[in-house]
Amino acid sequence: MKNLKYIYVLILSLIVLACSDSFVDVAAEDENSEDFFKSEEDYQLALVAAYDYLQATSKFFQYAEIASDNTLCGGESATDSPYIQEIDDMIHTPVGQSDGGLRTMWQWMYEAVNRCNYIMEFQDNLEFPNKTSVIAQTRFLRAYFNFILVKWWGDVPMLVDKRIRFGDQFSIDRISRDIIYDQITKDLSYAADNLPYIQSESGRVTKGAAQALLGKVYLYWAEQEWSDTDLDYVPSDDQKFELAAAVLEDLINNGPHRLLTSEEYPNMFERDWENNIESVFEIQYSDVDGGSYDCFQCLEGNYTVFFNGPREFVDASGKFDAGYSFNVPTQEVVDAFEPGDLRYETSILDIEQYIADNPGSSYNENAGYEQTGYFNRKLMARKGDLDRSDPALTNPDNYRAIRFADVLLMAAEALNRGGIDDTRAQIYLNQVRNRALLPSVSTTGTNLLNDIYKERRVELVGEGHRFFDLVRTGRAAQEIDGFIEGKHEVFPIPIEEINLSGGRWAQNPNY
Repeated sequence: MKNLKYIYVLILSLIVLACSDSFVDVAAEDENSEDFFKSEEDYQLALVAAYDYLQATSKFFQYAEIASDNTLCGGESATDSPYIQEIDDMIHTPVGQSDGGLRTMWQWMYEAVNRCNYIMEFQDNLEFPNKTSVIAQTRFLRAYFNFILVKWWGDVPMLVDKRIRFGDQFSIDRISRDIIYDQITKDLSYAADNLPYIQSESGRVTKGAAQALLGKVYLYWAEQEWSDTDLDYVPSDDQKFELAAAVLEDLINNGPHRLLTSEEYPNMFERDWENNIESVFEIQYSDVDGGSYDCFQCLEGNYTVFFNGPREFVDASGKFDAGYSFNVPTQEVVDAFEPGDLRYETSILDIEQYIADNPGSSYNENAGYEQTGYFNRKLMARKGDLDRSDPALTNPDNYRAIRFADVLLMAAEALNRGGIDDTRAQIYLNQVRNRALLPSVSTTGTNLLNDIYKERRVELVGEGHRFFDLVRTGRAAQEIDGFIEGKHEVFPIPIEEINLSGGRWAQNPNY
């Protein structure tokens, strides 16, 4: 059966969720949308349309990495993509984010959630053999998109099993994060209970993906100050750590995934190693020319890859192509790697060293802004990518959204922070370290937790996790220049969305 990346389709005539003047707009004149679900094929088509919005999340993991202390924005100049420069400098505001910035990201995720809720709204229309699987995949996707929304914007408007239509913004309030996280955990628990570990198509959601994301969500839900909630029951922080540890260890002990070996690891992010045994959940991209800068959410390719490479770069070895020089690693994150760490050369391209090792290669160090001499090697254009019709929109490299190394480190963190078992936490941490050819650690308590945090940084550098790791653990203000506690934990709701709600939605604090 075809890989899912090659069968993404948009059924826009039936699920009309286009960019517009509203945060989401379903065309009321489309009478067919109420009568669409008449066969299993209709549900499957709607599900693929929901999957399609995963490809629009490339901006989220790039912008999150730039917001952290791992990378600088870079680009051509200080005025290149100012909305990203502002996020890097922690001076982003509710205005000026419409052209490719936060407002479009907000819109995309609501369009994505609406595609999931479209299926759920009409889930009882028809019974068919694969219905449970369709609903489980849909609920995972809804959880994934809602998780992005709550991470980035905190309390957000939310409906369950019902599409948000234009006009609803006047009656729907922003919902407490506790309620949103509660719904996310319910969706993921259902998905984990009703999906297999192995799917016949690469890219389909699996039980392991649901378990891994559920464990991650419990970690995000713990030890943070949330708004008041109407829920009858909210797990305590210790219970959230216990729940995270339980589901993650179940995946570790019973799932099909493992770490790549030390010999295999250098191939982790190569195109011919996509959907490998360590990749728990992977977003599929293709080289189909399905997008443009007028309909960026329609793209099928991974735009982030081309944006990360060095400008005016000629690689005599025939391995890499040039790029737009965004998302450049800092000296600080380079120095975070221990001597002998196997991951360094797979994660970081030291351009001067690379040129020295590959005679005939060249690079103009003055061609970009905030250039550090380092680039994100995990997501860089490979040779030949510039020959595509639009290399910025048609790069086929997948994004490893959740890797087994992340699962091991999350389990270690849950076991330690929950006071459950530091010995098991050490085992999981040391599996990741030993694969990187680093010695085991024997620390406990706070020292072990700091070792876990350090390992997460170097293991996952360039993959978009660092900013929210710092936020959820209360370390962002001390690590990120310009970060203001009580403000930058979440991003501003675009002013256009506040205005469209008639002022019903309050802005996030201090914006």
